[in-house]
Amino acid sequence: MRLAILSESPADEAALEVWIAGLLRAPIERVQANLRARGWPSVVQILPAVIRHLHFNTPAQALVVVVDADDSVVHTEEHDRPGYFHPHCRMCRVRAVFRQTTKNLPPAHGRSGVLRGVGIAVPAIEAWYLCGRDPTVTELAWRDGQATDRQPYSRAELKWRVYGTDRPSLPLETSRAVEEAKRQQSDTRRLESDFPGFAALARDVRSWVKSAR
Repeated sequence: MRLAILSESPADEAALEVWIAGLLRAPIERVQANLRARGWPSVVQILPAVIRHLHFNTPAQALVVVVDADDSVVHTEEHDRPGYFHPHCRMCRVRAVFRQTTKNLPPAHGRSGVLRGVGIAVPAIEAWYLCGRDPTVTELAWRDGQATDRQPYSRAELKWRVYGTDRPSLPLETSRAVEEAKRQQSDTRRLESDFPGFAALARDVRSWVKSAR
């Protein structure tokens, strides 16, 4: 399958490529986006241009977007109700950009539009890398910490646990990200259970297979 990946760093995108291939049970062919993001504000700002570029100028079948939640509102089942939109939820905002950008696009390259895959890593993608290694790191633990104003861990601590430093070089970040994604690739059930933000991405990716039948 031909797809593009938009995230906050090349290391994240390398790990996502591994996970997505595992979810699809098939090899994927990366299509490069025309713009690169640098953090959350950049992702949501460039996303409309990336979607239009992929739709009109490439054979990409799908676009995956994954960002860190940081300290923002965590997406919940309530947010999935028809017509609901939380302005401070990054999942809601990315999905809204997809809807607004694609709703009036004419068909191109023999397809009606680029398929969507969206995930939000709570509080950061390093938490996903630790899944199966540290049972204290879960999306629920972070939400409970937000509710009580007592963080169970910081994003810097997650980086230390994954990389051994809170300022990893890009080669170190990439090698550790890919290593952990490959560890989880064949069975993502624990990742989907502990991190609903990953489970949402997995549902999107699996829906592509159903839509192609």
